[in-house]
Amino acid sequence: MKNELYDYSPIIDRPAITWPGGARVAFYVGLNVEHFVLGKPSTSINQGTAGLVPDPLNHGWRDYGPRVAIWRMIDIFDRHGVRPSVLLNSDVAAEYPQIIEAGRARDWAWLAHGKNNSTVQAEVEAEERAYLTEVVETIEKATGRRPRGWMGPALSETFQTPALLAELGLDYVMDWTSDDQPYWTNVPGLMSVPYTLELNDLGLFTAHSISGPDFVRIVRDQLDQLHADAEHSGRVMSLALHPFVTGQAFRAKYLDQALEYVVNHPGVWTTTSDEIAAHYAATMGA
Repeated sequence: MKNELYDYSPIIDRPAITWPGGARVAFYVGLNVEHFVLGKPSTSINQGTAGLVPDPLNHGWRDYGPRVAIWRMIDIFDRHGVRPSVLLNSDVAAEYPQIIEAGRARDWAWLAHGKNNSTVQAEVEAEERAYLTEVVETIEKATGRRPRGWMGPALSETFQTPALLAELGLDYVMDWTSDDQPYWTNVPGLMSVPYTLELNDLGLFTAHSISGPDFVRIVRDQLDQLHADAEHSGRVMSLALHPFVTGQAFRAKYLDQALEYVVNHPGVWTTTSDEIAAHYAATMGA
């Protein structure tokens, strides 16, 4: 099946992208702030109990994120002047309003990330327009800002999702991790902004069991290569984080070390996905 959402475009054949201040790399943190429904299998650290109802082992591990870990991470973000791009489940507005309050005080960017992370987008196809409207409007009411971007739970979409998001006034999606640069999709006015499955703590720490020092090295290597690649045209570097993973006490100092390297690296624009999308739209057209 041909992918009708976007066309093939080799990176060597595109007009050059310039970032503010002559930066080579636009860097943002994609912070997943999520709610998980008790009794429904979802992201798990131990598959042996994932099918149990209830599942205290895995649900408690996920619940450590909003209760403890995110507050540890906020201190680190503040120390380095990082404003996360928050991939926000709309259920967080009711379940963890203190997190939204903290983010509003820090001018975080807010992206729609479905209702909760126990429901993937394909499961709501029949009533998708109403579902997406509720998600977007709930986030707008809670944060005071209508979300400009979307990433589906588990990076999931239906074939109708992008067009419906454009109808709702969103500017970009991040489900298609196919590039190091933004690009326009075939839905008028809708952009794809790079996200990452590789530089993503869920895969690195839980699937591949890397160490904290390995994490720092990987972040450094990613930035160094993208910086070299961007000699003639800018690149985007995203760092995907989940509080219940990277916010664990024994990993926190490695996030601190990684961000220390990134934000002090020459030629890096530390920004948000909203600002990347807006700059690309203003400078590269549709």
